[in-house]
Amino acid sequence: MNKKLTRSNNKQLAGVCAGIAEYLDVDPTIIRALWAFISIFFWLLPGIILYVVLAIIIPAKE
Repeated sequence: MNKKLTRSNNKQLAGVCAGIAEYLDVDPTIIRALWAFISIFFWLLPGIILYVVLAIIIPAKE
């Protein structure tokens, strides 16, 4: 099976976390919680910047 990482239609903001969750076959809530924890643990700004960059780079679903 050829998987492709795309932003999800199941989105809270831009669909990045849900797209990663769909790619990894896990619950989007787990990815969102991990993203929030890691962003807060390593200061907030790098997590926000990385999310915005990923929202630009990862293509939307067709």
